[in-house]
Amino acid sequence: MPQHVPPILRAPRPHHPPKFPQHEPASGPPPHPRRIVFLARRDLGNPAAGGSELLIDRIADGLTAHGHQVTLLCGGPAAYRDYRVVSAGGDAGHFLRARRAFERQVGDCDLFVEVCNGMPYLAPLWHSGPTLCLVNHVHTDIWGERFPGPAARLGRRLERWALTRAHSGNLLVAVSPSTADALHGLGVPRERIRLVHNGVEEPGPLAPTSAEPLFLAVGRLVEYKRIELLLRLWERVRPVTGGRLVIVGDGPERARLQSLAGPGVTFTGRVSEAEKHRLLCAAWILLHPSLVEGWGLVVTEAAARSTPAIGFDVPGLRDSIDDGVTGVLARGESSFAAAWCTLALSAERREALGRAAGQRAAHFRWGATVRQFRAAAAEAAPRRSDRL
Repeated sequence: MPQHVPPILRAPRPHHPPKFPQHEPASGPPPHPRRIVFLARRDLGNPAAGGSELLIDRIADGLTAHGHQVTLLCGGPAAYRDYRVVSAGGDAGHFLRARRAFERQVGDCDLFVEVCNGMPYLAPLWHSGPTLCLVNHVHTDIWGERFPGPAARLGRRLERWALTRAHSGNLLVAVSPSTADALHGLGVPRERIRLVHNGVEEPGPLAPTSAEPLFLAVGRLVEYKRIELLLRLWERVRPVTGGRLVIVGDGPERARLQSLAGPGVTFTGRVSEAEKHRLLCAAWILLHPSLVEGWGLVVTEAAARSTPAIGFDVPGLRDSIDDGVTGVLARGESSFAAAWCTLALSAERREALGRAAGQRAAHFRWGATVRQFRAAAAEAAPRRSDRL
């Protein structure tokens, strides 16, 4: 990997028009679908829930507030929400039971939204009504991280077939330009891709920044988040910066990662929203060493608290981090460590990045996310909709 350090500060990049359609047809807005069903792997209350589940919850909440009748069909437990949540079975088994659960417990709808995050449901093969496919990120590289060779190859082929062939007549919603580019790279025509960005809540009053160096990582503890790499880099960074590294989140990798952690590392597990807010405010830098993301929602959550982020120059993070303006995109492990040390030792640079991050985060709110999704939904299901 290249070993150079990317510039920490630079002038903002000129604005370029998006490459993918984000507007309603010029002939006028089509009517909005009234009854919308989401099919996704988990509900937000699931212990394994993450950014994808938060996105669906905020969209479903927003649609409900606009008068839509929303149902989430998912695996695992079904929680009580302002919209209806129906469990189709366990985490793995619900992939096979989704069709029957939809027919028996949900019934008809004006728009069916398949949330495809790797393993597809192949909904167009068994649901004939208007369908939209929402994609956080294409799992091309992750299949090899999670499964042995033959299973990884099968997973990649199935995902590609589902997105390019099964959904060949449908619109696909991507959460970032990186995901949109990956879909187009698989063979999805650009004219069938719509962008719906993640949002964040208004952060409210900010808590104080830590007086001592505090570095934060937030996310599910799974292989592709690469927390092990972060622990390895911490051994190089700590003698230079001092301070603490706090890792928020839980997952199957937690016990192994804790056994590898050196001095100054704290694992908190899952925390409340209030505690997450406090830590995001207190942190000097958010560290996000993930292999790939759809967007990297926690980056924008940190930015809303004027906390800059360091990540690798990978899909998703190159969308949520404006390199040299709101944070740093590293091109290798040494580059990541160098940027970490540089920002930790320069309060002026760190604060400048944080201010720019806060200004950029103000453009990403859940209200805008819901408006973008409603436009895509209206375009996907114009024939069977009643105008609200």
